[in-house]
Amino acid sequence: MQCLRDQDALIPQPRGSLPKVFAAVLAAITIGGIVFLSPERLFGWVAMVILILTLGPLLHGLCLLAEEMLYHSNTRYHGRGLLSHMLPACGLGGKTLLAAGLAGLLLYLAEPPLTHGQCWKLLFLASVLYALFKSLGVLGPSEVEVSDICEGRKMNVAHGLAWSFYLGYLRLVLPHLEDSIASFRATHQASYPFWGRGSRKLLILIPLNANISHKLEDEDSNIHFYDNLPNKEIDRAGVRRRVYKHSVYRVLDENGKDHECVAEYATPLLTLYHMSQESSAGFGEPERRQQVLLFYRTLQDILEHSLECRNRYKLILLNDEHEDDPHFLSKAILRHLQQQEKEEFCLNPPPRQEMVHPLASALTPPPSAPPIMDDWHHAEPMSREPTLMFSLEKPQPLREPVENTDHYH
Repeated sequence: MQCLRDQDALIPQPRGSLPKVFAAVLAAITIGGIVFLSPERLFGWVAMVILILTLGPLLHGLCLLAEEMLYHSNTRYHGRGLLSHMLPACGLGGKTLLAAGLAGLLLYLAEPPLTHGQCWKLLFLASVLYALFKSLGVLGPSEVEVSDICEGRKMNVAHGLAWSFYLGYLRLVLPHLEDSIASFRATHQASYPFWGRGSRKLLILIPLNANISHKLEDEDSNIHFYDNLPNKEIDRAGVRRRVYKHSVYRVLDENGKDHECVAEYATPLLTLYHMSQESSAGFGEPERRQQVLLFYRTLQDILEHSLECRNRYKLILLNDEHEDDPHFLSKAILRHLQQQEKEEFCLNPPPRQEMVHPLASALTPPPSAPPIMDDWHHAEPMSREPTLMFSLEKPQPLREPVENTDHYH
């Protein structure tokens, strides 16, 4: 359980709505302070500020629209309608226009806080400078905002790699993993005692540094390659009988006992690692670590909702802080195998069912009467787990009570 808590501490969680709450609280405090200190012309000030905040993005949207219409209307929008695609893409949507219109109407109806000349000067000057600073990147989105947008819209590299790994590999091979292991054990009787219940899953290793080797025994001397599971051949993307396989490894514990399991690294991590080595990719080590964590979280969410892969895998996140331990990999694998053995496959004893005599509640025998058969009182274990039974017969109407008591006069 300590390992699971460590993983939860490393994995970034989706961002919440706390910034919206703080912004609403600050706005309420500010407006309340203005009402308390200087309530005169409050609606005029609010209307003018809202108009400034909406006119600036509208002017910046017009600047973006000029670029899109002149150079990208055919390549990016393929001649689609201006109102339906290009205007919303430039930020000229209905919400912004509606807010600007309502603010202008409120400013017209309320008493303006400044003279008309000063109001127009302030409105236009603030809006034009906002569009200028926005275009120059001075008012650009922060890294947190960009990260939030990419995570919310599933636009990260990790999202694409996780979905590709699932759709192109795991969903194809995991449904057949149990049959492959059963076939392997049938042909390798000598290894039968080394297979525990926890080793009947595919162990997917995900190191945080994304630097993975092609042979597990190169990482840890307590891990030894044993054999490959039977090949799985699938026609895929024009390739006839494409071969998919898994490798079986023997892991030595501290007592020298062998534990066999099917383990492999998540191959998309190689893409992340090589991207961080290419300067043209613009992908450094901090970004790579963040993408590995997002890859783990995304893949975990995908597999948890996949009926084909349920209970056939185990994701193991490897922290690179333990690189000094030469047997860290084997210890991590053994820890997860033992955890599955104890928690997921711990079978409780069969429930016991108390047998009650059917006439016990209706009849109260006198003290002199012979006792009811003891078989009805002793608790006996059920022969099998209870199951639901359905009848295919049509429902019958309830029978009316029939009087069968003899009356004697």
